[in-house]
Formats: sequence, C-alpha cells, structure tokens
Amino acid sequence: MQLIDYSQLTPVQRGQLLEIQLPSEQQCFAGDVADALYLLLGCGSDQRRGVALLLDDVPRAFLLLQRGAFLPAWGQPDAAMMTALQVDRRFQGQGLGRFCMQALPALLRTMWPDIRRLQLSVDRANLGALALYRATGWRESGNGFRARVGYEQQMSLLLAGSTFDRCG
Repeated sequence: MQLIDYSQLTPVQRGQLLEIQLPSEQQCFAGDVADALYLLLGCGSDQRRGVALLLDDVPRAFLLLQRGAFLPAWGQPDAAMMTALQVDRRFQGQGLGRFCMQALPALLRTMWPDIRRLQLSVDRANLGALALYRATGWRESGNGFRARVGYEQQMSLLLAGSTFDRCG
C-alpha cells in the first residue's frame, strides 16, 4: 500500500479514481470521488491537494487536504483539514482507512512542512468513521460544520512535536 499525492498519479490511475465506489449510506457523509475531484481541480491552488491510496498500483481510496484560505472558521492557523475520505466499498474492512490515517502525517510533512495538526469534521452519526479516527489517535476538539442535527464532531490529530495548545 502507498499513499500518494494526486499530482503523482499517472493518467490511467487518475481515471481509475472514478471507479472508487462508496456504499450509499456513506455517500451522504463523504460525497463521491467525482465531487472531490471537482473541488480539487476547480480551485487551481496548492492550498488544496488530493491524496490517493494505491493498492497494487490501483487507487482504492481518496481524500482531500486543504489549508489556508480553504480552512473553515474553526480551523486552526497551523492546521490542514482532511475531507472526503472515501475507501472503495469492495476494500472496506481490510485496513485501508487505518493505513491512510497512519501514513497521512508523513505525507503531509512533505507537502506542507509548517503544518502542525490535522483537523476534520465528521457527522456524529458516522460511527464507523468516528471509530477509525479515535483508534488512530484523533481527539475530539469541539464542534465542526453544521450537521443535519446540531453540529458535526470536530477532531484533531497533532503531528509529531506538537502540543494541544489551542484545540477549540
């Protein structure tokens, strides 16, 4: 398995991203890859990056990272935000999400060395995602985006050498 920046994907791999399928109950939380690619390719900025997880050189998961002007009001200035984690339904339960969460800090340090934390916002009803994030070291850090009911759960993951000095 390998986590790779979208810019390093081959044209064939970029096309294969569109084959990633989510169960319908997860699409309401994460959208689909076409939505994520629309956001990525439409912004024309290094402040939003796509990341793919390759399994046998084929993309099986995708997510977006953003920083700077793309951070929400609750985002910390030293943070990057992860959105739209999508693991192909045919490969769920095989540790791909966990691998993404464990490999992401190292990739993030090569992309944006000044980033000290990752943040995300997850629907409180998305129990599978919450379990994954908690199991890989993310901490609850306040309210995130407005949800269907109340607010999503904001979560933060500090990168090596950082401390929780401002988590709200």
